[in-house]
Amino acid sequence: MGKFTKLAALSLITALVLCLLAPGLSSAAPEMTLRFAGQVPVEHTATRLMNDIAKEVKEKTNGRIEITVYPANQLGDYTLVFEELIRGTIDMAAISVPSQFDPRLEATYINGIAKNFDDAKRVFASDGWLFKKMDELTSRLGVKLLGFQVEGFIGIGSTKPVIEPLNPNVDKGILVRIPNMDVYKLGAEAMGYRTVTVPWAEVYTALQTGVAGGVDGMTPTAAYTMLKDVLKYWYDLNYSVENFNYLMSKKTWDKLAPADQKIIADACGKVTEMSIELARKDQEKYLKLMEEAGIEVHTYTPEELKPIFVAVTGTWDKLADKFTKELIDEVKAEYGTK
Repeated sequence: MGKFTKLAALSLITALVLCLLAPGLSSAAPEMTLRFAGQVPVEHTATRLMNDIAKEVKEKTNGRIEITVYPANQLGDYTLVFEELIRGTIDMAAISVPSQFDPRLEATYINGIAKNFDDAKRVFASDGWLFKKMDELTSRLGVKLLGFQVEGFIGIGSTKPVIEPLNPNVDKGILVRIPNMDVYKLGAEAMGYRTVTVPWAEVYTALQTGVAGGVDGMTPTAAYTMLKDVLKYWYDLNYSVENFNYLMSKKTWDKLAPADQKIIADACGKVTEMSIELARKDQEKYLKLMEEAGIEVHTYTPEELKPIFVAVTGTWDKLADKFTKELIDEVKAEYGTK
């Protein structure tokens, strides 16, 4: 081998070694690739936060763990995704938590546990009662809770005026669509609404054709982006918090080293407080956009909303048969009027 050839070979070897050692330049495949399922569109805040988590985990594990995000129900709707988390065929998810395996999982949607965004920081904190209880319940099913994403407070949207919206003792004069959960049915009926369950895909048509006169269970952000063309009125009652759960299959969790578990848990934990501030801004933004779109928006002071919170928290005992008396007693101890 000639002198030039030897020098060229040495230079090539040196360059390869430097590439392997230089931070961020390694092309080695990750040791683990995780599938992260979401239920909202690509442009939604939740999807952006999922991508932020994936980026942080990749950086802090030096590329050893790579997370691939699948938004917009690409891996199935939230009920199917939860089943796959149990099986371990999907690794992570940011979804509404279904209750088909344990009705108590609806606890995350109980009406009246938070009255404002500052309340929400305490209620959904990772060291709070709700996090610990939900983690206990999901863990029994083989799913680890990593954090919450608060979407915002819900209200009532309608196609015609609501009769005395702040008086729970008066029939509101409209039939509202509710999600198929007891917490929503009891809450809406306690406020004076008659209720009907309509599949989500048919809500717009139900409002348009008069099958339902209103919709319950939506934040102003969701109501504006999905139903602004059909809604005429919005009542910002703030009696319940819409939220997603950040979850991991226990089968995946148990494969991780403790240090990597902490990296992923910390990345998801940041989402909770961040999402609350984003939701606060979104709530203000979309109420204004509703008004600009010609929707008649009604907002209220905390004092004005007191009768609503008395009505919806008064339904907690009615959930005891489904949630167990023990769990409802804990809810009352944590979030009841002191």
